[in-house]
Amino acid sequence: MAKKTPRKPQKAAARKPSPKTPAAASGRAVSPVLLALAGVIAVFAVALGARFIIGGDAPETESVVEREAPVIAPASPIKAPPPKVAEAPPPPPPVREAEPAPAPVPAPPPQVTEAPAPVPVPAPPPPPAMTPKPVVAMLPPPVAPLEPPKVAPGSPLWKKNALPFRAPPGKPAIAIVIDDMGVDRKRSNRAVSLPAPLTLAWLPYAHELPAQARTARAAGHELMLHLPMEPSGSADPGPQALRVSLDKGEILRRTKAALDSFDGYVGVNNHMGSRFTADSAAMAPVLGEIARRGLLWLDSRTTAKSAGLTLAREFQMPFAGRDIFLDNEMTVPAVRGQLAKTEQVARKQGYAIAIGHPHDATIDALASWMPEVQKRGFVLVPVSAVVRAHHTGG
Repeated sequence: MAKKTPRKPQKAAARKPSPKTPAAASGRAVSPVLLALAGVIAVFAVALGARFIIGGDAPETESVVEREAPVIAPASPIKAPPPKVAEAPPPPPPVREAEPAPAPVPAPPPQVTEAPAPVPVPAPPPPPAMTPKPVVAMLPPPVAPLEPPKVAPGSPLWKKNALPFRAPPGKPAIAIVIDDMGVDRKRSNRAVSLPAPLTLAWLPYAHELPAQARTARAAGHELMLHLPMEPSGSADPGPQALRVSLDKGEILRRTKAALDSFDGYVGVNNHMGSRFTADSAAMAPVLGEIARRGLLWLDSRTTAKSAGLTLAREFQMPFAGRDIFLDNEMTVPAVRGQLAKTEQVARKQGYAIAIGHPHDATIDALASWMPEVQKRGFVLVPVSAVVRAHHTGG
């Protein structure tokens, strides 16, 4: 009996690890579950990998991530307008706002700056600029009939300075002379702008006379000197006018000074002078100097008693006389009536010389009449053409 009792504690000691036995048993029971879960996970992983390779689910997850990213990105810049952030969550709005440049979202500004670039592109205006070219090409034809001057070396000055022109045969000729040029610059320029050829008579005391005369000559007009002379009344003919009270030396000095005021003109006609031109003794030295220089004389006929034409014949110099005054009454209808009389004179004697002044009514009437009169068979000529065709003496 004594030997059996000590064996029991040994068994009890040997059994102490028995509490581990349930733990071990439980571990064995759990391991299959884990293994099953691991298998499921492995199968799921394989499936996912297969789908990713095939291109099934993987792109959708990436697209979702990409869609969510822009939705979060615009939310930060649009902090100021929270209502817009609430509307922005769907992916389409940011895409639509990115496309149109004018959207208020800060992203489009660079596109807005690019948008104005095409706006200044309206470079099509150049084509209309091409339209006036044919119009300019239409202007030269009036100058075409003018022939180059054929003047012999020893020809008088009036022929050298004459506007080259040959009137068509069989047509009545009309020469329009505009006196008092150069003082009223605005209206003188209007006269110069009328269709050529006109004959423009310049006052010797006009400012910048040589430059004005050159401009008129370049426009195709003929030039004359408009010499101031004493009238019968109290009107003032201007500075350095020729007066009957002057001695012959002073008359000659003033005449030469006026003749030297500019050049390029064909002759001289009188400004006022109803008293001076009627005095043969006073007129003789004037006509003598004009003839000596090889110039022609156009008598304005401010008086029926003028001695100008008689003296011109005596000096055997080229001359002509005025037929019609256009603007004693300065209205357009009155000037048009005088132009009609000019046509009658031209039809009767083959030519007519009409004198007017740079008044608005005269210029307006001439501007509308000049194209019409040519359609009626008349030809407009410079004074030198009338002198060459109908007068002799130089």
